[in-house]
Amino acid sequence: MHRSSPDDPVARVVEGAVQRLLDDGDRPDDTRLWQALRGTSGGGKRLRPRLLLDAYDALAGAAPPEPRDVAVRVAAALELLHHAFLVHDDVIDGADTRRGRPNVAGVHAAQALESGASARQAEGYGAAAGILAGDLALAAAVRAVALCGAAPAATERLLDVVDEAMHLTADGELADVRLSLGACVDLDETLRTAERKTAVYSFQLPLRAAVVLAGRDDLDEGVRRLGRDLGLAFQLRDDLDGVFGDPAVTGKSNASDLREGKCTPLVALAHGTSAWGELSTVLGDPDAGEPQLRRARELLTECGARAAVETLAADLERDAVALGLSLGLGELAESVAGAHLTRASSAA
Repeated sequence: MHRSSPDDPVARVVEGAVQRLLDDGDRPDDTRLWQALRGTSGGGKRLRPRLLLDAYDALAGAAPPEPRDVAVRVAAALELLHHAFLVHDDVIDGADTRRGRPNVAGVHAAQALESGASARQAEGYGAAAGILAGDLALAAAVRAVALCGAAPAATERLLDVVDEAMHLTADGELADVRLSLGACVDLDETLRTAERKTAVYSFQLPLRAAVVLAGRDDLDEGVRRLGRDLGLAFQLRDDLDGVFGDPAVTGKSNASDLREGKCTPLVALAHGTSAWGELSTVLGDPDAGEPQLRRARELLTECGARAAVETLAADLERDAVALGLSLGLGELAESVAGAHLTRASSAA
């Protein structure tokens, strides 16, 4: 699985399909919501549609039960589902930007400020826009799956898989917020949360949809496990990037997780070690400066938490590659695991 580029034919097909899904708004406020969503949906790796299409291509055989254009429509629907989750996630986090650009909430908040609204009113308007845009995108994604053109039995199965993923992802998102309310919990709970928040819809869902479209329901349990391993490894690498990565390479802050005191597996592993007393004075401090953040990184390394997370991620990637080979998805698993390792090499 390769990173998309401007001349990547798969990226072009998926981009076109996503944009067609975003062309349905025909009322003033509704259209503004769609335009804001369209503006924030461009770019990115298109991870989920590419996983689906690569898995479909590997499993479909010479005469698949569903043609590839149906798979492309489902892939586009999952990308729109992803953006719906991102929009809602930004509202939950109170964020008005994503990847350095105003998100849906940020665009609408800025419009409200320009019209003379107070900062509080603008924030509320932006949050409302984010909730509504996310709701519309969720509905459009499910509608796109329902109208993808697959046979009725396959469409019903796809809708079941999407519905299950949405429920589990909501559960994981709420658990993630709950974990931020108090002391960091044990490793197992942080891993369960990561599985439901990230692995289920970003990895398991595309792979399970590909299995349905390729007529390989016998592989459903196997791709669930494959998606879990790849998704958890992905999240663990992302957690490492969020503390030790170079923002110029990773595109994300290496300070916000520490300043928020985010309860990740990395932090859970440090809890209870001799480093925790000093480390806990930095975690959750929104005003922590670079010297304090640098010391927190040193403590997370010295107590063994960083090495433990790196080992766990590598073990999951190794298991995923072995499982992928047994499922006929070895090249896909190796490619995704290799992308994880490439990201990990950017860590400071």
